[in-house]
Amino acid sequence: MFTGFMVNAWEAATIVATVAGVVGFFVVLRGSAFPAHAIPNGAFAGAAGANLIGLNPLIGLGVFSLGAAFGIGALSRRGRKDAVTALALVMMLALGAAFLSLSTQYEPEIFSLLFGEILGVSSSQILPVALLGVVCIIAVGVLYRRLLLTSLAPDIAAARGLRPQRVETAFLIIVACATTMTVPVVGALLIFTLLIGPAAAARCFTNRTERAMLGSVVIALLTVWMAIACSYETNWPVGFYVSVFSASWYGIGRAYVAWHTTRVVLGEPPASMEVG
Repeated sequence: MFTGFMVNAWEAATIVATVAGVVGFFVVLRGSAFPAHAIPNGAFAGAAGANLIGLNPLIGLGVFSLGAAFGIGALSRRGRKDAVTALALVMMLALGAAFLSLSTQYEPEIFSLLFGEILGVSSSQILPVALLGVVCIIAVGVLYRRLLLTSLAPDIAAARGLRPQRVETAFLIIVACATTMTVPVVGALLIFTLLIGPAAAARCFTNRTERAMLGSVVIALLTVWMAIACSYETNWPVGFYVSVFSASWYGIGRAYVAWHTTRVVLGEPPASMEVG
């Protein structure tokens, strides 16, 4: 389980889970689940287009994911964010369908981009994934306070001179970078699960931001590690276990909230997310 090609799987999974835990925390905190779903699924069309013309699918992923991030961020200023996100997703999926219809030799690679091929990660893929992961972590660190303030108190952020729409666009670009690095490893359909499940579960256990983010990373790591181990032993798809474990963590978190609520003194106001 820890030799040969499996070493690459463990390394790639660890990097992806760490980034997904950090970025996913803000996805949940900001209520950006829909854009986080739309960007990787839409970026899949870019990979299909790049494959059609003989380019590295990573190039197509990067171009389409960044284009989606800029488009959603810019158009949301003048319209409803959910409507803009839905239209962007539909347009990119339509392009993906058109690209696939023009190709006759796409099945294995496109399947891996949809559902992931974490057990087939090569040594040459580790470095690009790690570099993009570092970029995402650094970007979140630079924008950390701004992301928190615009997420928890947008009116105060505006009063202090911050422009929430600009911060939102910057965050969507981070999601795009995370998408570019994670889709080839866990797939466009599964990165959404890894972004949302662990972060949502972590918020059930604590109201302190740093602890919630750390918990999101820990749960994401446990999810992918357990998924790889179970897949190795049962020969079932890794994606199945990633989805099941992510949902299970959230279920445990909600059960903890229900249990904790029964122990709270009647009339005590619920705790809100705290910084620090």
